[in-house]
Amino acid sequence: MRVSVIGGSSISERSEELAEEVGRLLAQRGHTVVCGGLGGVMEAVCRGASDADGQTIGILPTEHRGDANEYVDVPIATGLGHARNPLVVMNGDAVIAIDGAGGTLSEIGFGHVFDRPIAGLETHDIEGISGFQPCSTPEEAVEFIEQEV
Repeated sequence: MRVSVIGGSSISERSEELAEEVGRLLAQRGHTVVCGGLGGVMEAVCRGASDADGQTIGILPTEHRGDANEYVDVPIATGLGHARNPLVVMNGDAVIAIDGAGGTLSEIGFGHVFDRPIAGLETHDIEGISGFQPCSTPEEAVEFIEQEV
């Protein structure tokens, strides 16, 4: 399955470690990572997936495929800026949110709109949105989305 991993572009060391482990776990379980293709959570999740020989897709906000982080296998340039956020979510069967600010919050909202299960790791505190599950560990997040798809 394809899993959209969303999160901040400026992150703490803790969020970087979480994202890298999520990427590694997803790849080890045969899933493809879809992300926004830039830095922060996006780069860390791609690095983790790449280290485990997984595939990564980056849906970029810019017009240039070369803007993707070095761990993106398939860069998709959109030139849409933040308007590409629904495309990141739409191209996954499930969503894992790690950290993040307003852009991540919008992607969580699109996850709900597109009826994707959403696992949250140290991200926005959201109550009352069906399909959203706060998780404590990368393992818990991956297991949640696998059970829900």
